[in-house]
Amino acid sequence: MAHFAKISEENEVLQVLIVDDKDVLNSEGVETESVGQQYLETHNNWPANLWIQTSYNTLMNTHALGGTPFRGNYAGIGYEWDAENNIFWNEKPYASWVKDLATASWKSPIGDAPALTAEQEAQRTAGTNMWYYSWNEDNQSWDLTDHTA
Repeated sequence: MAHFAKISEENEVLQVLIVDDKDVLNSEGVETESVGQQYLETHNNWPANLWIQTSYNTLMNTHALGGTPFRGNYAGIGYEWDAENNIFWNEKPYASWVKDLATASWKSPIGDAPALTAEQEAQRTAGTNMWYYSWNEDNQSWDLTDHTA
């Protein structure tokens, strides 16, 4: 089965449809995006160029089954289609975050959260403290929090 994202003129994903493999094969029997786009235009009254194929098995530029990742992420409603980078992007979590093209994900402007210390990790594993880092947009920093129940 092939998956296609219906996008708006503003590149927002509006819907994701599954198309039978037979409806995306060209005359040589090869799966072709343009054939699927034409099929969807005919049957859904939406311009062919606003149907973009997406891979159900791709997340953060990694293919779940070990194959070749396709378009960064599986499209979801509300995602953004980035034609320049050929990636579907989920919603930006914070105004300051930037696109990481290698992982098709958003990153803080200062990088990943620090790792927990060995002591914090041991406490977390034991359940005595629930340490985690959360992004502080106002201070542009990672804040360590203990969320013990």
